[in-house]
Amino acid sequence: MKIATTTGDFGRYCKNDIERIRQLHKAGFRYVDLDMYSFTPNCVYMQDDWKNAVRALKQEADRLGMQFVQAHSQGGNPLDSDKGRADFLVAATIRSIEICQFLGIKNTVVHPGCRDEIGKDGWFEENLVFYKKLFPTMEACGVNVLIENSTAANMGTKYWANSGKDMVEFLQFADHPLLHACWDTGHANCEGSQYDDIVTLGKELYAIHYNDNHGKTDEHLIPYFGTLNHDEVLNALIDIGYQGYFTLECSSSLIKKQYWLGGRRDFVRDTRLEEPQLFMQQRLEALLYDISKHMLSTYGLFEG
Repeated sequence: MKIATTTGDFGRYCKNDIERIRQLHKAGFRYVDLDMYSFTPNCVYMQDDWKNAVRALKQEADRLGMQFVQAHSQGGNPLDSDKGRADFLVAATIRSIEICQFLGIKNTVVHPGCRDEIGKDGWFEENLVFYKKLFPTMEACGVNVLIENSTAANMGTKYWANSGKDMVEFLQFADHPLLHACWDTGHANCEGSQYDDIVTLGKELYAIHYNDNHGKTDEHLIPYFGTLNHDEVLNALIDIGYQGYFTLECSSSLIKKQYWLGGRRDFVRDTRLEEPQLFMQQRLEALLYDISKHMLSTYGLFEG
């Protein structure tokens, strides 16, 4: 199994994706998950000359001997009642799929949406309407779109297909050959044991987001920084014959001042130590690679 990680690891430390993949390369990574979660109308990828930016990114990856193997498309809520936000999310997601085609990425994660009080049936119906807007681009580009499990720790009482059973049921309901699943181990760790869910997903599991937490909040930590049972997950992946990448999503191991799970307290007199620094992330990134290599090597799964 080949190890990949997200450009989001250096999202706030570097000004563009070329600089981010250079940092990943220094840490030992050769396979890359392109983070396209936070496009804005003014970002380079939403401009008329977006292909030039993507071409330059691919040229640098080729020079470094790196390969883009997975992606995460625009974040947000496709069921948002704000039409402007929902419309931009669709446009940005379509652009992200086009970027995947340009870079040779076969799988990108696109979150479903949620809304209060629609229940499971409403969730299935309204999310299918959203994904149908992507089907023509998926088909034209030959890119798989992957739904992802979440957790009640994030969604509260809103329904979400968090179990392997419900995810498979939605995929059967949508019935499109390019729609499959990504499993987030951190989300699942907030829900409990996940072996059965992964086994239930089986052949529908095209990608993973591997990250750790303490079982209560969606922390996205490096393996062994939390309580995730790594033997459980790896045995499940082996038992289903998982063929995808061991893709890490541990970008919040260092906490910035403003953080959605709770930021650092203010001390207005002095802020010199307010934010983590690039050198800290560089050291953690190398550790992340070494830990992941150890985990896979222990099970005889590591591929360089």
